[in-house]
Order: sequence, then structure tokens, then C-alpha cells
Amino acid sequence: MNSSATSVRVLVTGAAGQVGRALQATVPGGVVIHAMPSTALDITDAAAVHSTIDRLCPDVIINAAAYTAVDRAESEPELAYRVNRDGAANLAMAGNRQGARIIHISTDYVFDGKQDEPYAPDATCHPIGVYGASKRAGEMAVLEHGGAGATVVRTSWVHSSTGTNFVRTMLRLMAERTELRVVDDQVGRPTWAGGLAEALWAMALRPASVDIAHWADEGVTTWHGLAEATLEGALECGLLTRRIEVHAIPTAEFPTRAPRPRSSVLDISSAKAVFGREPAHWRDTLSLMLEELCRAA
Repeated sequence: MNSSATSVRVLVTGAAGQVGRALQATVPGGVVIHAMPSTALDITDAAAVHSTIDRLCPDVIINAAAYTAVDRAESEPELAYRVNRDGAANLAMAGNRQGARIIHISTDYVFDGKQDEPYAPDATCHPIGVYGASKRAGEMAVLEHGGAGATVVRTSWVHSSTGTNFVRTMLRLMAERTELRVVDDQVGRPTWAGGLAEALWAMALRPASVDIAHWADEGVTTWHGLAEATLEGALECGLLTRRIEVHAIPTAEFPTRAPRPRSSVLDISSAKAVFGREPAHWRDTLSLMLEELCRAA
């Protein structure tokens, strides 16, 4: 970082997304943030990326920009790779040229979900869909071009009070229907964008210590388990006024264009040492997210 500066200058890409918004809401003292949505900085435009980084001279780049439409990626692989691989490479190369450290957000979908134990940061990647493959390609591009301080942070099942995510989709459907059918044989760690953002800030302000890290909330559940917890929390805080039936079904009864990993549980045992903090339990952070929605209602 620039030792002559009194503040740490941080460029956040993908600023209109869930994590980008959460990063803006949790900026710590001593940080000057330049938050740029895709409408202000298209990371697939190499010339624009180099020009922006040359102008802003950030100390740290947090790349929260991504193509995240898992099913649509199967029919739009070129676009998925252009954003998730080429865009990430553009940021890594431009940042490295300016001496900026890059922190790149990735996903549990780089794994195939076939192993029973949690996936460690150094576990072998084997994505089973275009989205996961494009994100893995982005990881490799960042680590290749981003310099010694480049870090990939994998997370999973992100939700927040803004944007499109599983929890908000469940709330909408629960308000419209009398029953739902939700998959109960896919396992992972739900993660609140607010807690992830705080962890990313902690990492941004510490010296780089690893090239790949995992951050997700504590605890493991299924999509059905998360839906049930969402229903209970929403009833408790008044977001929903009536109970509905949430039926557990196998993946085979809910086919999707892109395959999903059966178990994408991330090993977060080293998170405390890497981020300087401990993940909260997903049930607690879900309550915080629902409380945000209640206050905004």
C-alpha cells in the first residue's frame, strides 16, 4: 500500500450488487472508498479498467463484480467467461501494474459437491456448470496476474436485504402461495452479505497472508432448512402474517438447467486467523437480515 497516504484507497467493483452495497454500508474509518457499479466501470473493458485504476491509484481493489446467473450461464457461456474470467484478469493486471492489491470474491460452485467433508481452500476444484467453471477461471487469472498480494475469497449462499437472492425469493413466494416445495438434499453454508463485507474490510486492512481463503457463516443447512428458518423469522418479525407449508423434496423433483453441487460446504476453520474475526452462525445473521427488511418495510 501507499505508505505516504493517510487513508487507504479502495476501489470496489460491482458496487450495485449485494456484496458491493454491503461494503459501502460498512466502510471502516481510515478508508476512502471508490464504489463503482457496472454502469460506471465495465470490468470487461480492459482500456476502461486501466484508465480508471491509473486515475484512482487504489491501494486495494475488491472485486465484487460477477456474472451470477447460474442457470442462464449455460446458454450464455461467452458472457459468463467475459465477466468472471476476463474482467477479473483486467482488474488484476491493471492493479498489479499500479501496485494495488486485489481481493477477488469467488464461490463454492468451483467444487463438484461430491465429497462429504467440507472443502478446504486448497481442495481440488472441479466445477460442474458454466458459472462455476467461469468463476474458477477468474480465480486462476487473478492469482496469475494479480501479484504477490492477490487473494481469492470464496463464499457461499449469499443473501442480503437488497438484490436477488434465495431468502428474498422465498419471502416473495411465501406471501403469494399457500405451499412451497424446496430442495432438501443440497447442503451448504448460508452467508449474510453484511458479515462478508465486514470480513472483507478486515482482510483489506491486514497484510496479505494467503492466496485463497474461505469465508461463510457458521453452521450448515439445506435450501429447505434455510426456507423454514426464513419462514419462522419472517413470521416472528411481521414480514409474513400467515404460515404456509414448506415441503422438502429431492433435487430430482426440481430440475434446473445448471447442475448444483450436492454438498458445497466450505471449510472455514482458518477464517479467524486469515480475517482476524470469527464468522457468526447463519441463523443469527439471517435474523439480522430479516430485521433490516422489517425496518425498511
